[in-house]
Amino acid sequence: MSDRGQQPVILRNGLLVDGSEPLASATVDVMVLGGTIREVSESRLSDENAIVYDLKGRTIMPGLIDLHMHPFLTDMNLMRLEETPVSLVTAKASVVLKGLLDRGFTTIRDAAGGDWGLKQAVNDGYITGPRLFISGRALSQTGGHGDFRRRTDDSVVCSCSSALHLTSRIADGVDQVRHAVRDELRKGADQIKIMVSGGVSSPHDPLEGCQYSDAEIEAAVDEATRAGTYVLAHAYSAEAIARALRAGVRTIEHANLIDAPTAALAAKKSAYVVPTLVAYEAQARHAEAAGYSTDMLKKLKKVREFGLQSLEICKSAGVKMGFGTDIIGNQDMHAEEFLLRAKVLPAHEIIASATMIGAEVLRMEGKLGVIAPGAIADILVVDGNPLKDISLLAGHGEHYVAIMKEGRFHKNML
Repeated sequence: MSDRGQQPVILRNGLLVDGSEPLASATVDVMVLGGTIREVSESRLSDENAIVYDLKGRTIMPGLIDLHMHPFLTDMNLMRLEETPVSLVTAKASVVLKGLLDRGFTTIRDAAGGDWGLKQAVNDGYITGPRLFISGRALSQTGGHGDFRRRTDDSVVCSCSSALHLTSRIADGVDQVRHAVRDELRKGADQIKIMVSGGVSSPHDPLEGCQYSDAEIEAAVDEATRAGTYVLAHAYSAEAIARALRAGVRTIEHANLIDAPTAALAAKKSAYVVPTLVAYEAQARHAEAAGYSTDMLKKLKKVREFGLQSLEICKSAGVKMGFGTDIIGNQDMHAEEFLLRAKVLPAHEIIASATMIGAEVLRMEGKLGVIAPGAIADILVVDGNPLKDISLLAGHGEHYVAIMKEGRFHKNML
């Protein structure tokens, strides 16, 4: 990246798209200075010291936000990570992170695995990638979605020996949950993740099973809230989702098996749902090579069947949906999440999920996900209008003429 200086940059004559409206709202000039958007105007901006780029009517939009990513999980077969050292997976994660930025994602919420060191490496410029909001290790009950021990393994889980154990930690009972939340926050977590249902990639727990007691979930929420942050919950079944919502969980991840009453509860609680449809398409493509068991394949089939329906249910209930992908391992399909959602949602709502709603979830309203004065200068210039053709966002950055993160050009073909 080029160094960010104090010389103003003016992006002239760009068609503004942020997801707030079905049609592009205006053609604007945007002035960037020192990593911040200083001015946005439908009239021509000028500054004798500025570098001016004429966008010639191309689309200008905020940098994208992926609310559910796992850069550290570089193998779809998670058990293989048990034999992968942290040094190797960190090197692989650096490639994943650069690819995310190449695809226009200037911010991600790491939903377990990434730690303070990885976040700081990006902040300090040692690794090129999006800014990170990290969850640290996800909390799981014994035998839950984050307990990767084989059924024949009676050992105590070690939290430091392999890449796999960066992903989760076991905490049972209210006191252990409180301790684990405090410990993850101590180590730099921006938010806390808990597992409240079974999952596809865990070999033994039933998908619809409810994990953690009400008291344990409430304890996690209480600790996070008192620390000024929130809890996100891995949850598939309606019952698991409802229990999490009643306990105060703020964002529900996946939610493929949600029903209308539970979606209504989410709306009432002003909670967010973060679907991750492309994860299951990627798993279906690579499951055989990844060594998925028969039970895992059955669970995968079920979540794929109900994915699009979950979007329709949440939309009907008025639930705000963030943009997530949950891609593990091969990243080739990552941005195809845009295309899957387009089967049931209009383009502007999909874009909003990856811009303004993402910023709301991260509590960065007005700073991320918008092209507005005072916002961080995360800016994309797209050759075309994604409101008319959402596939412009679905590739590997081929349609981005420029990608700017915090006022620095990561890519500049203007």
